[in-house]
Amino acid sequence: MAQGNLNLTPKPGKGRGAITITHPNAAGVDIGSASHFVAVPPDRDDEPVREFASFTGDLQRLADWLQACGIDTVAMESTGVYWIPLFELLDARGFTVLLVNARHVKNVSGRKSDVLDCQWLQQLMSYGLLRGAFRPDDGVCVLRALTRQRHTLLRTQARSVQHMQKALVQMNIQLANVIADVAGASGQAILRAIVAGERNPYALAALRNARVHASEEDIARSLRGNWRTEHLFALRQALEAFDFCGQQLAQCDTEIDAQLQRLHISDAEPAKGKKRGKARNAPKFDLRTRLFQMCGVDLTRIDGIDVTTALAVLSETGTDMRKFASDKHFASWLGLCPGTKITGGKVMSGKTKRCANRAAQALRLAAAALRSSQSALGAYFRRLCSRMDKPKAVTAAAHKLARLIYAMLTKGEEYTDQGQDYYEERYRQRVLHNLSQRASKLGMKLVAAEPV
Repeated sequence: MAQGNLNLTPKPGKGRGAITITHPNAAGVDIGSASHFVAVPPDRDDEPVREFASFTGDLQRLADWLQACGIDTVAMESTGVYWIPLFELLDARGFTVLLVNARHVKNVSGRKSDVLDCQWLQQLMSYGLLRGAFRPDDGVCVLRALTRQRHTLLRTQARSVQHMQKALVQMNIQLANVIADVAGASGQAILRAIVAGERNPYALAALRNARVHASEEDIARSLRGNWRTEHLFALRQALEAFDFCGQQLAQCDTEIDAQLQRLHISDAEPAKGKKRGKARNAPKFDLRTRLFQMCGVDLTRIDGIDVTTALAVLSETGTDMRKFASDKHFASWLGLCPGTKITGGKVMSGKTKRCANRAAQALRLAAAALRSSQSALGAYFRRLCSRMDKPKAVTAAAHKLARLIYAMLTKGEEYTDQGQDYYEERYRQRVLHNLSQRASKLGMKLVAAEPV
């Protein structure tokens, strides 16, 4: 197919600014759910644009055709997860495969079609104008898929808890008003007794744990309801769904443990750190040790980051930070760095870009948990909250956590908290230094007040 309308060849006499071909053996693929359109350089085949179905046999033929055309680099554009089978197949065949951002390859207005899309990708890639999205190593991809599946199961289990609460409210069983969590030990004991047929409110209230603040009398009062059959049926099914998700979570944790053992680089164990409460939804195995053996440093020494946050970050990024040129590039990939919308030398906006990065979401939750931390990071977060609104402070603190993680993984050094008092003293010294500089410019001198 002719490509005259898409020609990017520079005009003669352009000198050093001319665009040159950097990937002469590049191909472009527009990924679809049912078929893929592939374009190679026009001189490689009489039919340089072809359509292949998404079946495995057709993908094999696609790879054979690319090899026959002498292709070594493939740029593909896709939505959803349709690109994964072809990406893995071409990568296994030895091709350099890049999944490019659809925003970076917007076509010229009025020329939108699958055929033109793949040709546009091929030309942009041949001139080196495209960059591939980050994808961790294959072993980390396995861990990432398992961790994402675990997160999905947790959300499904949380919906089951909501269904339990709805069924209780419909029966006017106000258990949630006297017990903090119906998914806790006391709540589960009472719900299972209800499903088993117990209706005596005092017998049900006697099942409460000794740590529950509410008295048996208050719990018994909350357990007087209408006990309608349809709502009891819904409660039973929600409880069964909750148990089923729990079984699947246990199986998923087993797979995650096995994959972490495959990724370990040492058999050492982390040093004893701060005593922290166990995260409620954390896996049952020793996740902290497994993560330490995987990356060689203990990320949970950073205040605000627990084992589940460390797992979420490492499963998305891996431990090889060489794929990011610096901590600034790492923060940019996470979507935590300030924006750079500048026009005419004027900063129009510093807003961070919208990003659905799961590692960034985990770091934001960790940053929000610093509010009550008596550490240097906690003091830093509270200082940010005093200067700006909380969402911006959370993003800024998450950005700092990301830079700390990058430094630990690249340098292999452990994080040491200097304490809240150390941070406050450093901040005081910076303020005094700035005041002295301003006073000096005005021809004055800053003098400390005499103690009273």
